[in-house]
Amino acid sequence: MEPFTIDIPQPALDDLSERLVRTRWPDEQPGAGWSRGVPLDFLRELAAYWADGYSWRAAEAELNEFPQYVTEIDGQRIHFLHVRSDDPDALPLVLTHGYPSAFAEFTRLAGLLPDFHLVVPSLPGFGFSNPVHEPGWALGRTSRAWAELMRRLGYDRYGVHGGDIGAGVAGAVAGLDGEHVAGVHVVTDPNTAAATATFLPGMAERLNQDDPVDKLILERMAEFRREGSGYLAIQNSRPQTMAYLLNDSPVGQLGWIAEAFERWTDLPYGRDRLLTIASLYWFTGSGASAARFLHEQAHSADWGAPHTVPQGFAVFGADETVTRLIERTEHWTEFERGGHFPAMEAPELLAEDIRRFFLGH
Repeated sequence: MEPFTIDIPQPALDDLSERLVRTRWPDEQPGAGWSRGVPLDFLRELAAYWADGYSWRAAEAELNEFPQYVTEIDGQRIHFLHVRSDDPDALPLVLTHGYPSAFAEFTRLAGLLPDFHLVVPSLPGFGFSNPVHEPGWALGRTSRAWAELMRRLGYDRYGVHGGDIGAGVAGAVAGLDGEHVAGVHVVTDPNTAAATATFLPGMAERLNQDDPVDKLILERMAEFRREGSGYLAIQNSRPQTMAYLLNDSPVGQLGWIAEAFERWTDLPYGRDRLLTIASLYWFTGSGASAARFLHEQAHSADWGAPHTVPQGFAVFGADETVTRLIERTEHWTEFERGGHFPAMEAPELLAEDIRRFFLGH
């Protein structure tokens, strides 16, 4: 375990500014809006603010307020925050981000969970858990690394939380290390649930077109296949081809991330927080390796073993479709608003639900 401080060299910041200014912008079909991807005016304005308005040094200082470390597990560098509670007997809790996100997704949430020892790792190939030196890093191998990380930190009993990829990792950790896992708390939303359903064999055949709820699910599944799955299809099949764009063009990387945040969120998440995440991808060159993580999982048979530990769900933007797709657990909380990134969109609500699940209050 080595202490770690983020310190991006000034030449890297200067290079980013120069690249942003020198962007060769494409044209755009008139009136296309968001129907064909990120609108030109939206991305130009966001990139201009990234170049002359957003302060990476301020974000860097904020991130460095959290104790950070790096360690090597199974040959892979793992970066993580380790925020200890003032209560020495507090429950340790692992918070795992998804895609296209980073550990910085949880900085607001971390300040709302003082009654936990928080461990917030960067997924292999994401952020400062980079570079990845060999294939095979997906849910299964990552879950084994997380269990080993908690063992090294001396935690015999701990909880796990996540969304998106992080939800899969949390469940896989519980299946692997159930005797030490106190509970699994995950977040989802109706669009994520429907998108996930498109990958479940036979799901469409089990739904009834004449049932209003099933019909809505089928419509969302079709919408995801038609309009929302392109990024995943590319990364699941040709991640190296995408790597050149993501690693060489900051605007390309920004557009790739910003589209997901705009399409998948329901509440304001903060432009500066989006740019902090985009900056982490850019400065660490992890756009390419993060894409490879998705490719590895798409071609892996290791999705983790089933678990029997207590499970809690927080459903944001909830409607009746989610309980049709996911078996309701004993701890089940529905929120009227929110989307795919509740740690950024609604951190107070998420923190309250995490405390109620793990601590009973």
